[in-house]
Amino acid sequence: MKLRNERWDDARFAETRKAVLAKWPVGATIDIEEAFAFHRNLPDSCKAYKVFEKAREEGRILLQPRHGDTLIEDQIETLQYIEKHGGADILSTEADAYSRQLRYDLAEKGLEESRAAGRSLICGTPLVAHGVKEMRRIVEAVNVPSSARMASSDSRLPREIFLAAGYSYILTGALQNVSYEKDCPIETLIEHYQYEDRLVSVYEANGAPIVKEFPATLTGTLVPPAIALTTSIIDAILAATQGVRQVVLGYGMLGNLVQDVAALRVMAELAREYLDRHGLTHVKVYTAGSHWMGDFPHNESHAYALCSLGTTAAALAGASQVIVKSLHEAFGIPTKEANAAGCRATRETLNMLRGQRMEEGPMLRQEMEILRAEVRAILDRTLDLGDGDIAQGAVKAFAAGVIDVPFSPSRWNAGKLMPVRDRLGAVRMLNWGNVPLPKEIAEYHRKQVEERARFENRPMDYQMVVDDVFSMSRPSVPVSQPAYH
Repeated sequence: MKLRNERWDDARFAETRKAVLAKWPVGATIDIEEAFAFHRNLPDSCKAYKVFEKAREEGRILLQPRHGDTLIEDQIETLQYIEKHGGADILSTEADAYSRQLRYDLAEKGLEESRAAGRSLICGTPLVAHGVKEMRRIVEAVNVPSSARMASSDSRLPREIFLAAGYSYILTGALQNVSYEKDCPIETLIEHYQYEDRLVSVYEANGAPIVKEFPATLTGTLVPPAIALTTSIIDAILAATQGVRQVVLGYGMLGNLVQDVAALRVMAELAREYLDRHGLTHVKVYTAGSHWMGDFPHNESHAYALCSLGTTAAALAGASQVIVKSLHEAFGIPTKEANAAGCRATRETLNMLRGQRMEEGPMLRQEMEILRAEVRAILDRTLDLGDGDIAQGAVKAFAAGVIDVPFSPSRWNAGKLMPVRDRLGAVRMLNWGNVPLPKEIAEYHRKQVEERARFENRPMDYQMVVDDVFSMSRPSVPVSQPAYH
């Protein structure tokens, strides 16, 4: 393979950039030197790296909700409302589905139809259709950093637009897209994101530091913490090699308090360890806990409870940030009111838990030891497969099933790993396929699932997997009131 985990030289980057900007007419409008100056002139309150540094000094956890409207006016109205009434620390713009699938023609058509209708008609913000000047209106309309949230097999041109518009926080690494992409090879994903990360390093070198989040593989089901942590750490190493200097490793909360706290702590610890191993000691590491990323409850009270549970884990783990869900998650695109309410509930939970951390008792210590052993086994095997090169190793690890994302649509994912919950709700592996679990850890998973099967008097089968995927949206406490609308 030609793919290597090596920093792109200037010539390769410049040649590739010319091709990227030529993909759609909007590329010709990007003035990168002007973009550098715009970033440098932003107030510190709108620079993500400054906000993260200050929050770490103050021991404060940041909040970032997610939202994306088709029309710029609608997006501005929503973000200003969430800033004022929700107290968000970072405000995000979700790219539209057409742009994520590289259907820029349909994104432009959707924008035209939305303008004609006077309301947003597509899911997300069609930034490629809007262009830099329009997207910058969003950045200038708020008093906190703007975050660009987009997962795609090829987000190179959209990322050029986001960065040129002044977004100082961007999301997604190569391996996250294994959760979404069916036909894009792992090698191609990594190469595309090497370009994106090299672009971030160019901004960094010109006085415009960018924070980049790697939210792990999120299939909206149960992704065992070891798999989530492994993919985030690999993405962070790949990005840092290209020159990204501020990384946020994301983790989707699974619902068992001890396991989620363990995952967030071990993720920060092992990210630091493996970055340092690669000589990337200068990179700053932050962590983000995402509220439950799977099927959401329809009832308002249960949705509040689920958000508060995830917030509690983030607080007790000492995370840097919470990615906030709304009460409307089960129904589609949330309203500005629901998004703000989710932020207020999250902030209030954090305030109640201010300064508290979960002590490392026997249960937490055991969970952390298990995770360390699992993640190190997978990462070290990945490095072995690549003869020390993490990029080549990642491609070969997916091919061998060493890294295996449950319920991924990717043709390059083995799909043998089957996750289930144990008796206490922690996520274990019913079948781990070719994931190189240490023998004693594999036996632990088997025993934990067997204990639950005996307790519930049921077989350890695929139905258990299905039940657990939907467990968070099927409340244990019945309610008589109608679903929340």
